[in-house]
Amino acid sequence: MDATAKPLRIPPQMAVYAEEHHIFDIIQKMVQNLLIDRPEDPIQYLIDHLRRDNDDVPRIIILGPPASGKHTMAKLLCKRLNATHLTPENLLSSDVSALVEEALSYKGKDQEIPDTLWVRLIQERLSKVDCIKRGWVLEGFPQSREQGLLLQMNGTCSDHIVVLEAPDIVLIERNMGKRMDPSTGEVYHTTFDWPEDPEVQKNLVEPAGISEEETGKKLLEYHRNIPGILRAFPKKYKKINADQPCTDVLSQVLTFVLSKPRSLAPYTPRILLYGPPGSGRSFQAALLAQKYDVVNVSCGQVLKEAVADQTKIGLLIEPYIENEQQVPDNLVLRILSDRLSRLDCATRGWVLHGIPRDAEQAAVLSDAGYIPNRVFFLDIPDDVAIERLSLRMTDPVSGERYHSLYRPAPRVDVHQRLQQKPADAEQKVQMRLDMYHASAEELEEFYQDVIHVNADQDPFTVFEFIESCVVKPLPKGVPGELSSP
Repeated sequence: MDATAKPLRIPPQMAVYAEEHHIFDIIQKMVQNLLIDRPEDPIQYLIDHLRRDNDDVPRIIILGPPASGKHTMAKLLCKRLNATHLTPENLLSSDVSALVEEALSYKGKDQEIPDTLWVRLIQERLSKVDCIKRGWVLEGFPQSREQGLLLQMNGTCSDHIVVLEAPDIVLIERNMGKRMDPSTGEVYHTTFDWPEDPEVQKNLVEPAGISEEETGKKLLEYHRNIPGILRAFPKKYKKINADQPCTDVLSQVLTFVLSKPRSLAPYTPRILLYGPPGSGRSFQAALLAQKYDVVNVSCGQVLKEAVADQTKIGLLIEPYIENEQQVPDNLVLRILSDRLSRLDCATRGWVLHGIPRDAEQAAVLSDAGYIPNRVFFLDIPDDVAIERLSLRMTDPVSGERYHSLYRPAPRVDVHQRLQQKPADAEQKVQMRLDMYHASAEELEEFYQDVIHVNADQDPFTVFEFIESCVVKPLPKGVPGELSSP
């Protein structure tokens, strides 16, 4: 990049590489952990952090009142995500350490284990290889605001906190129906999860502490503490109704825990609008440019500007433009590269339409580093496209554009002098539609993360859907499955 060159050109590969490999997020996470752990050798610490490559492993806390399904949900999540399941109980039954022995000594004296000791136990367990490499799901902790704050003060933070909720009467009914297999520790229910094996049924016993009175006391304790716990973790938790089938609860929990926390990385929109003639690409591009200050790059307009400016390449393409012939791809790319590499496009982002027309042009653009991070296909039926284009006329006096159905001329004299562009003749529109359909499938395969938009509706409704997909990050692991109603 040459700062002395005017206008300044910025290689497109810089932004694409940084976004593709999440460079900003990696650096942010490294600095965050560095300040929390404060190692004596920061350089070696950062090297070890990069070698672990575990920034994306699950770190989940599951909270909820008694009988809300915390245990079941934690086990299902660990199975799906291949994470380590942690509970206050199995922390004390793990390999004996000085901290575990100290905690068991409190328990042996029927004393409460101090919050600071619980947090140190959790830290010790999270430092093991399985938690570092695979991630973890912590069930039923913290149980108070003080414990939550201690977790954060000691650098133990989760990315997602699931809070299961259900009416107390439902929870009491669930709890009273619990039965446990003492040999395996598995928990069953007389109504919802009764084992089929008769031998298992014989071994089931009623766990301690599930009477209506004891459950009521636990619920009262939970309701007293949960508001303070959630205040300790603002913007990290999601409440989910547990009074529904287990598969529905799991689906909602998975959707939440697979969502990425909001990134503070700079985001530069690179939007591609593709669609048949008459689908409204130019109008949607203009709306996006007006609202979000991105650069509106129309391929046809850029070519005309090059001809009007009488640049060297503009003189080369002028005969093609005058004779309404297709400009060679290599010349189009040179002009587009000049426009898309300018400082305004690199810093503000761009919305491109009119190119690519086929997969070959898309490959050339991609090889040059111009890779969109949002690709929208504006879909309309052929008869709608023909109706939109073949019935529109232009007033040669005022330059106003009218449409026989949607915007008729206001006066008879204006109507009489309206003229139709040759390209809007029905036969030529149909030819352009055939060319579009011949390339659409290949382009969709090339870009993969395509978002289909129903463009056969109010244009501002179309814009609202496009806008929502531009502003919000795409769902994790669901590329190309978005479409407007």
